[in-house]
Amino acid sequence: MAEPTLPTAIESLRQAINRGDTDAFLAFFPEDGVVEDWGRRFSGHAAILGWSDKELIGAKGTLTITKVLSVSPQRVEVMTDWQSSFFSGTSKFTFTLDDAKVREMRISES
Repeated sequence: MAEPTLPTAIESLRQAINRGDTDAFLAFFPEDGVVEDWGRRFSGHAAILGWSDKELIGAKGTLTITKVLSVSPQRVEVMTDWQSSFFSGTSKFTFTLDDAKVREMRISES
């Protein structure tokens, strides 16, 4: 069985992270979007930006998708390898989608 195809929005979000483009990264979320990082919740652009400045884009990391677990119109789950100055290791990313926006990006134990 072939691995599910990753939606363009998720691949574009990954590319924005890897090139350190904060504005492009935030543009994927609606104003009330959410990031949940191992149980810590960041709601809205200001909170997501504060988290990203320290732990995501500000950590100058590289996000590699190692496996696409599942894809549906509203939800995408992937296994990742994250390498940065803040944290390095594997995590599961679950994206809840609303059209071309990421309503929620949840990072959890792999």
